[in-house]
This record gives sequence, structure tokens and C-alpha cells, in this order.
Amino acid sequence: MSERSLTINESDKYVFEKAVITEDNVPAQDSLHAWIVVFGSFLLLMVTVGTTNSFGVYLQEYQTEFPSTPKSTLTWIGSLQFGGMCFFGVLAGVLVERFDSRLVVFGGSIGAGAALLISSACTSPVALIITQGVLFGAFGSCILIPSISMPSQWMEKYRALATGIAVAGGSIGGLWMSFATRAMNMQLGYHWSLRINGFMVIVAGCAFSPLMRKRVVVPKRDKIIDFGALTNAKFVLLFVSSLFAAGGYYAPYYYMPPYVETVLQRDGWSASISSILNAGSIVGRVVIGLLADYLGPLNSLLLSSVLSTIAVLVLWLPFKSLGTLVASAVIFGFCSGSLVSLIPVITANLFGIKRLSSTIGLLFISYTIGSFVCSPVAGSLLDKYGHGTDYTWTIVYAGLFFAIASCTLLVLRITIERSPFRKV
Repeated sequence: MSERSLTINESDKYVFEKAVITEDNVPAQDSLHAWIVVFGSFLLLMVTVGTTNSFGVYLQEYQTEFPSTPKSTLTWIGSLQFGGMCFFGVLAGVLVERFDSRLVVFGGSIGAGAALLISSACTSPVALIITQGVLFGAFGSCILIPSISMPSQWMEKYRALATGIAVAGGSIGGLWMSFATRAMNMQLGYHWSLRINGFMVIVAGCAFSPLMRKRVVVPKRDKIIDFGALTNAKFVLLFVSSLFAAGGYYAPYYYMPPYVETVLQRDGWSASISSILNAGSIVGRVVIGLLADYLGPLNSLLLSSVLSTIAVLVLWLPFKSLGTLVASAVIFGFCSGSLVSLIPVITANLFGIKRLSSTIGLLFISYTIGSFVCSPVAGSLLDKYGHGTDYTWTIVYAGLFFAIASCTLLVLRITIERSPFRKV
């Protein structure tokens, strides 16, 4: 009987239980079945996260449908979709631990799809916030957390690459679903777009949830939700860095497209900048995932965070030209995608795969806090100090978030390994 111990430090075992996995009763990693799980994660994230990434198309319709409602109110629908997925992720992680992960994904798909179907009958912004925002986010977490954590359970040699491929599904979904939703809105109206979108989520869940089988079954804990991880120094550093990185992540996606038309006076370029950011994110998540398997995921994430900071503060902030903005969008899009794809890999490497789903779920609360703190404040800075046209303080604010995330990751890197040449 061969045994392999998960890489959990002795000092961390009071939070993350040390596990010994025997190859006799656990499926092999890096197998064909493992890549099938990655494929299922890719398709589920493509439909689920793709729905949140294409929300901007619905926002345009809602501004016309509810002209008296402030845009800031309507944007809460989209913010609560992804924010809800991350916030409720801690509960989804517990469900994955305690029950069959395939049933969790199946139930989440039915609930998220039903939320979109119900929202198609809503006639007020408040109702849309509750259904398309909160309900979709809550049920969507039951798809997001298993789909992000399963590749790290099933893969070892190509763990970062596999997770990058899976997470890239969300960006790809955002690209094609934006065009599809816009076409459906024009031909059928947004009510039918929501219905079709809802049925897509349900069908995808029914078809691919059987692929989301856990590799490791763990015993139930007495505590439903264990916040003991917050007493672990390494986890806290990872949590704080994720919070600030998530806070700075959305600003370029939200403000670069209007910036190019408002400040640079380049009509029609907003869609191009948005496409560059999303396309860069797709390529970056896969390529950086591949590099991370050789350089180390924490090293790769630190490098990506530093380059994202440079893209915002060195390229976007001081230069008001189309060329530097495109360069900033390419670099930021390519590097920033690793925020989502490498965090599960780092978590698995630091704390093991035994309770990976619940650990990632707890960690993803940082994404909720970061996204809710940064975006509204960045918008307020633009309105109050920039009068809607000067983006200086908005760019500085977003760049500082990534700078703080980079510094926190550096502290974590030094805490784990002081040598700059070691793979971490």
C-alpha cells in the first residue's frame, strides 16, 4: 500500500487537518478522468460566470426600461451576482464537503436557472436585484466553488494549468454570451433572453454535474462553518491579498471602455478595449497556469500582481494616448486573470486538498468585500473629483489596491520561503 501525505505544515494542522491519502481507495491524479473533470468545470463556469460577465448587455436594456432608476442602483444586480457567488461560497464549500458534490452542482444549476426564469417576469429593479442578483449569486455559488476546486483535487503535475483552463471558461462565456444576449435582446426582448439564459444554466447543470465527483471524501466536522482558518497567518495574508486584488480587478474592466471615448475621444473603441481585456484574460489564465506549474503558483501570482500594478499606475495613469491604453489593457487582461485561476492552486499547495472546497469558500469572502469596496468608491471618486471626465483618482485608487495586494503577496512569499529562486 503506497501512501502520500498532503503538504500541510505542522504549524497549520490545527486549522487544516493533516490527511494521509492511500492510493488503494482514492482515484489517481493526472488521469484521463481528471481531465474530464476539468472539461466539466470549464463548461459549467462558461455558462455560469459567463452569465455574470455578460450582465452589461442586460444593463443597457434596464436603463431604457427603468429610465428614472439611477445607474448605480441597476449595477447592483450585476455586482450581487458575482459578489453573491463569492459570499455564499463558504456555505457552498460546506455543502460540497458534507454531500455529494454532483448533487450540489445539480441543485445549484436548477436554482440559478430558476432565478433567471423568475427574473424574466419581474417588473421592477428591486425584484431584479433579488432574483437576478441575490438568488442567482446564492445558487451560482454551488456551481462556482466545486468547479474551481475540483481541478486542484484531481490534478497534481498540471494543477495550475488545469485550473487556468477551467477558469478560462468564464471569460470565454462572457465573450460569446455578450454577443448572443445582445442579439436575443434585439430580436426577442430581454425577458426572453433571461428565459433562454436560465434554461441554458439548467441544461448545462443537468448535463455536466455528473462529472463533478469529489476525489477525496472527508469526515464531517462538528462545526458547520469553521472560521478557525482566520487565525492562521498564511491564510490571513492570502485573504488580505485576495481582498485588495479583487478590489482593483474590476476598475479597468468598468472604466477603461468609457475612458477611451470620454478622455481620448475615440468613438467606437470602448467595445474594442473591452474585448482586448477579456481576450487577454482568456490567454493569460491558460499561459500563466502553464508557467505556474514550472515557476510555482505563488511566484507566478506575485509576478502577475506586480505587472497588473504597472499596467494601471505606470501605463494607464500618466499617458493619455490610445497606444499606451491598449498596451495597458493587454498587460492587465493577461495578468489579472491569474487572480481567480491561481488562488485555488495556492490554497491546495499550502493547506492540502482534503477540505479544499470549504477553504476556498471562506477565502472567496475576500472577493466579495474587495469588489463591493472598490467599485462604488471608484465611481464616487470619478463623480465627485473627476466630474465624470477626469479618471485620475479612480485610476490611482485601483492601482493602489493592486500595489497593496502585491506587497501582501511578497510578505506571504517571504514567510513561506526566503530564497527568491525556489519554486513556491
